[in-house]
Amino acid sequence: MRNFINFSLAGSLMTMIFLGIVNYTTSPQTMWFIYPCLLLLLWPITLFFMSNKMYKQYSIVCSAMIIAFLIVENYLYAPNHLWFIYAIYPIIWWPILMYLGEKAKTLKTALIGCASTIIYYAFLNIMLSPQYPWAIYPAFLIMWWPLALYHAQRKTFVAFSVTASLLISSFFIIVNVVSSPTVIWAIYPIFVTLWWPLSMYFYVYKRKMYQATFTKRM
Repeated sequence: MRNFINFSLAGSLMTMIFLGIVNYTTSPQTMWFIYPCLLLLLWPITLFFMSNKMYKQYSIVCSAMIIAFLIVENYLYAPNHLWFIYAIYPIIWWPILMYLGEKAKTLKTALIGCASTIIYYAFLNIMLSPQYPWAIYPAFLIMWWPLALYHAQRKTFVAFSVTASLLISSFFIIVNVVSSPTVIWAIYPIFVTLWWPLSMYFYVYKRKMYQATFTKRM
């Protein structure tokens, strides 16, 4: 494995130098070679950490590399708009969940992660772009984490379909109100969503009826 790591390191460095020379000689006004270089660096790094089973350390190194890349990209092309702060938050959660281990699967962790995500993006929304409440979109996505985990642990799939449908319906209503209050379009996706708990209910009801009939015949 050591030979493979050395080979990947040498190959990555050679390719990066080659791409850097091509970038400088053909289009020095645009630093495009940094994009493939990030992937090339991941090759030997992944081999090294995976071969040594250092999965937690791997998550830290890769997260740091991606964050550094985003910061450089932000500084080069949009220094007046710090967009990287929107992207780094979910990346940071990768090593956090890795170090939590089995605790990452608990409902407590899901609730903390959900609440902190909503607070983080709501703060950015209020401070940087208060003219539109875009934080509702990541809030809607992250709320599926504790919701799905809660019902999966208890195997309450019908209740999950009802709760999830309420969440989806509430989301579309809020988006409708804040985006286009003069056009009531939320009823269309809500109508489609209602078929989920309805079909789940009849599936469970029909299965119970089948089991009851089968038991009587036995």
